[in-house]
Amino acid sequence: MDIHDNIENKTRVITVCVDTGEFDAERSTDELCELVDTAGGEVAASIIQKRPSFDAATCIGSGRLEELAELCSSLEADMIVFDHELTATQIRNIESVCGVFTIDRTMLILDIFAQRAVTHEGRLQVELAQNKYRLARLTGMGVKLSRLGGGIGTRGPGESKLEVDKRHIRARIQTLSRELKEIEKRRALLRGKRKKDGVLTCAIVGYTNAGKSTLLNTLTKAGVLAEDKLFATLETTSRAIELPDGRSVTLIDTVGLISRLPHHLVEAFHSTLEEAASADVIIHLCDASAEDCAEQANVTLSLLNELGCGGIPIVTVLNKCDLPEAGDASIFADRDDVIRISAKYGSGIDAMLGALAKALRPTAQRIKLLLPYDKSGLVNKILTGDGKIFSQEYTDGGILLDALVDNTILYIFESFRI
Repeated sequence: MDIHDNIENKTRVITVCVDTGEFDAERSTDELCELVDTAGGEVAASIIQKRPSFDAATCIGSGRLEELAELCSSLEADMIVFDHELTATQIRNIESVCGVFTIDRTMLILDIFAQRAVTHEGRLQVELAQNKYRLARLTGMGVKLSRLGGGIGTRGPGESKLEVDKRHIRARIQTLSRELKEIEKRRALLRGKRKKDGVLTCAIVGYTNAGKSTLLNTLTKAGVLAEDKLFATLETTSRAIELPDGRSVTLIDTVGLISRLPHHLVEAFHSTLEEAASADVIIHLCDASAEDCAEQANVTLSLLNELGCGGIPIVTVLNKCDLPEAGDASIFADRDDVIRISAKYGSGIDAMLGALAKALRPTAQRIKLLLPYDKSGLVNKILTGDGKIFSQEYTDGGILLDALVDNTILYIFESFRI
């Protein structure tokens, strides 16, 4: 079935979550429903079952599985999506009882990634993640592996037929890994060149759908796709802006994060996320209107620690403060260092840019100078030293300058400062 045939023929999905007490099952189910919507499906029903642990054979237990089969039949469901990673045996057992195509949360996220990836690197990353995931579940996954481009969970360059054996998949994984390593090397060289040239960088990180792309578009008119959907952006986009102190900083948009993002997915997109680890400052963008804003913030901070971003200054920014849901009961309400903005309408942007300038290591200073005419050659010294001239006026006493001067040559101008 192609879910894009027409809008009224969306794939009808039943979501299933087993509540073992490890996380908030209701919020996780809501997020799963959002993921289904992003993938192009329609949630017909959601089931949450409390259990002390997952059933090894069917995840939810045989009795509840029979009820699920009846629900699939009565609602004419096309697919079941579990909010947990399933084994190949569990998938086979569920499909044999319910007669409905079954996938899990990870496969759903991979499907969305497959839809959204547009660059060569993005496609390679998706295919690598798909192949790694399928390799461990090759045995018993005949129903899925025999479907090519049949809807949610089956799209993307990493799809394989039943006849493709583990050796072929392993060989493909090795090929993809080599290609991505070459891309990572090129990206690392670019990062190194930026550092060498003294280019300051700021990575925008945060939960998926927090408004990172909207913020980048507001600041730079970058024209990046910004939708009210999860994982609207998978590709890295960078644009330069000028801070209030006159310095330039390159903003880098990164892939959105999500709770319980499987490790191999993080691993597959490591080269993209590494932009945060090498940045001079990080904007941690939070959705102030989200009920679980605190949890989303913790997910982001946890991953930043995993990537080794501990020593990088972080500017915490609450976005969507124009929405009534944001209110004043934010978990950040008692913090003076948190900036509140609306990326959509541009409010609070000046305060955010000021906080960025303050957080960045001091590399240059904006000063006023009065240069004697016999020292006019120092104007070029400023420009060749990655500085800027904001205004220049010829007076009786000399050349009056408003300039940004690199710290490495600042000592030359101390006697001419006003």
